[in-house]
Amino acid sequence: MAGSVEAKLADLGLTLPDVVPPLASYQPAVQSGVYVYTSGQLPMVDGKLAVTGKVGAEVTPDEAKELAKTCALNALAAVKSVAGDLDRIARVVKVVGFVASAADFTGQPAVINGASELLGAVLGDKGVHARSAVGVAVLPLDAPVEVEVQVELVGA
Repeated sequence: MAGSVEAKLADLGLTLPDVVPPLASYQPAVQSGVYVYTSGQLPMVDGKLAVTGKVGAEVTPDEAKELAKTCALNALAAVKSVAGDLDRIARVVKVVGFVASAADFTGQPAVINGASELLGAVLGDKGVHARSAVGVAVLPLDAPVEVEVQVELVGA
């Protein structure tokens, strides 16, 4: 039976995806003490990127915000893969978002709000976090967005 976090996802019409397999030599998430650190999560759906390109050029900011939400869902799947249960999340500590940006695009914070708002909607006060939103020239596979998450667990 799904816990309350997964029930909240279902209430929002969302399903926790399978963990995205690593693209290189790393793990999707690791636990150290009471913390789980995810690797950067791309907006992969069913093993592929639906959209590629730079935000502010080939990808609109609104599209990128939705992609950041997908990244956050993938991050939650990675957390569950090591924590066993998303209800063990005591809080989201930090989110780092990378936005492959056109040279004149400066709306990275609004794009990464897609991830932050999803975590808040699913986890409530436990989803409130520190954050960085960074513009970069290019991301793996020409992804528009990448998000990594650090969470603290209870009962670790």
